Amino acid sequence: MAPVELDALAVREQLFHERVRECLICALLFASLYILCHFVIRHFKKQTDFAAVHDDEDAAVNRIALGLCTFTLAVALGAVLLLPFSIISNEVLLSFPHNYYIQWLNGSLIHGLWNLVFLFSNLSLVFLMPFAYFFTESEGFAGSKKGIMARVYETSVVLLLLTLLVLGMVWVASAITGNDAVSRQSLYDLWECYLPYLYSCISLFGVLLLLLCTPFGLSTMFTVTGKLLVKPRLLEDLDEQLSCTRFEEAAVSRRITSGKASCWLNLNTALLREQLLSIRSKRKKLELRHRASPWQRNVGYPLAMLGLLALTGISVLIVCFHVLELLLDDAAMPRGMQDTALGQVSFSILGSFGAALQVVLIFYLMLSSVVGFYSSPLFTRLLPERQDTPLTKIIGNCVSLLVLSSALPVFSRTLGITRFDLLGDFGRFNWLGNFYIVFIYNMGFAALTTLCLVKRVTWAVQEELIRAFGLHKLPLPVPRSRPQGGRC
Repeated sequence: MAPVELDALAVREQLFHERVRECLICALLFASLYILCHFVIRHFKKQTDFAAVHDDEDAAVNRIALGLCTFTLAVALGAVLLLPFSIISNEVLLSFPHNYYIQWLNGSLIHGLWNLVFLFSNLSLVFLMPFAYFFTESEGFAGSKKGIMARVYETSVVLLLLTLLVLGMVWVASAITGNDAVSRQSLYDLWECYLPYLYSCISLFGVLLLLLCTPFGLSTMFTVTGKLLVKPRLLEDLDEQLSCTRFEEAAVSRRITSGKASCWLNLNTALLREQLLSIRSKRKKLELRHRASPWQRNVGYPLAMLGLLALTGISVLIVCFHVLELLLDDAAMPRGMQDTALGQVSFSILGSFGAALQVVLIFYLMLSSVVGFYSSPLFTRLLPERQDTPLTKIIGNCVSLLVLSSALPVFSRTLGITRFDLLGDFGRFNWLGNFYIVFIYNMGFAALTTLCLVKRVTWAVQEELIRAFGLHKLPLPVPRSRPQGGRC
């Protein structure tokens, strides 16, 4: 063989080995995420839904649906880790460009991960999660033989009808909003036109959901942290409060055991037991605060609050600075990075420290969005419970988390949290090139975050001052009009 042919064969063999290596790395990463998500869902699932005592068929169906939920949750976790992993990989390649042990970490692997996450996230949203829901609700067509295959046939037919309905709605929306006359006449360019348009709509919905949940979550993080950590003692006698609570608990316990409820309070035994549980919960919290060390009370809680305040303030400042950049420079607009190689330049003006700060902010914003999502009145019913979450609620949680996590890279780049541009099909969304949408989105996030933060901090400071000065112990005003009714 000629030397040129030998060189071409060697290059093809090297490319083949690189592709195999990338596939193995992607499979290993996804397998790790799948195992982790399996244990997470196992911690929350309702055990009776998967027991084969009553019906083996229902238990098998629930296990199949649970496997699809685990796959979807693994994809959601991969979408959360996608942007931080890419930023860290870029800094590692920039710091060690010729290191032998990190040759596997290259731009081709990162691009492949972005494309796989995009593909699997949309596959889970459009097909797997609807299939899991309809599969658990199906019973088979009337007159057909019962079994799992009968449920599969019914679910497939329902999912096909739903797909046709969604594609029809997308075609109508694309024909209304599009300027291309060909798009109004035929559906021949389904893959190149309508599916990207559908993905763009889903991404826009996820980004809008993040816009609503993240500011509320940023303010709620202070309340959640305050419940998890022990607060310092400010102008209060904790020993006196604990002693009074113990005396109150003993008094209510004696009243329950004696079986004689106080007539003028109009309390029965059930209400007394509820009161006893409330007093015991209060007593346990006071004992926890009493056992806490001075370092935990006086150092841990202030440092945590200052850390949350610093991260929130940095996020708002970055968004405000990005708003100014949008007005002055077109390069600040989010766009797809298709041809730029990794490891060439740092995506932060502060170098590695700035990249680490970007990673911390991305995780903090994602955690705040999840807290805000489950704290909002619309979605608080989706909050999973330990060992008592039904399968339908698990499906709803997986869909919600996937929508939030798949929109996280677009959300972070739109707000200017990172300069790492979108890879793969994430940069093909139609609305990313609209200056007015991006500008209004940044302004809305900064305004909502500032408003929620000021309101929450103001109420928190007011509550702490009232509790510190003992004003919460003052008696409530007694109404002048006496309630109707006879004496007890």
